[in-house]
Amino acid sequence: MALGTESIEPVQKIVGPGNVFVTGAKMMLRDKVEIDFPAGPSEVAVLADSSADPELVASELVAQAEHDPSSACLLVTTDSTLPDKAWKHMEKMIMETPRREIITKAMGNSGYIVCDDLDLAIEVMNGIAPEHLSIQVRDPLDALGKVRNAGSIFVGPYTPVAAGDYASGTNHVLPTAGHAAVSSGLNVAHFMKTSTVQYMSREGLAAIAKTIETISTAEGLHAHCESVRIRNREED
Repeated sequence: MALGTESIEPVQKIVGPGNVFVTGAKMMLRDKVEIDFPAGPSEVAVLADSSADPELVASELVAQAEHDPSSACLLVTTDSTLPDKAWKHMEKMIMETPRREIITKAMGNSGYIVCDDLDLAIEVMNGIAPEHLSIQVRDPLDALGKVRNAGSIFVGPYTPVAAGDYASGTNHVLPTAGHAAVSSGLNVAHFMKTSTVQYMSREGLAAIAKTIETISTAEGLHAHCESVRIRNREED
């Protein structure tokens, strides 16, 4: 699609998620065709406090881990007892699922972080910029207001990531590996482009002429400067 064939024109943009090989191919082709953003192995991070249900936390982590052996799952919590509680449920879930081999390998990319307070936990999460963020705390809407970096956010214990996969209607092509810090999930803007437009009167140009002349002269771009001065002379 990126290079085209004898009968098919090359496309202008390639979008969509994939495994590490798909992502690698997209990155290699960026000099030939535009892409949306790197979207590699799936990942989830759960933000939780002592109000979180360990079984629901566990279910989110295990569900995301079954995507790919390279998937990553992270729990960031203020409750030091929660990781062990969640892990007990995870062990049982992993043993009972048909994709336990994949999940077990993904667990090697996974872990947890315990923070002293929720504000710190949210800052840690903003630094991670996860693809999927599940917020399971006492006041999830307050926490949501402090989140800056996440691909798709699932608020409250009854909003599983699987809802975004299949039914809630949000786009599920999302940036991974920290790229949510600088990229949004796939949306209509990815298929649009814009042009900037300037229209100035003589008076408008005269008001900023000195600035243009000073900077362009400092850069040694004298024709730039002259292109402004000549218009001022026309007015004279």
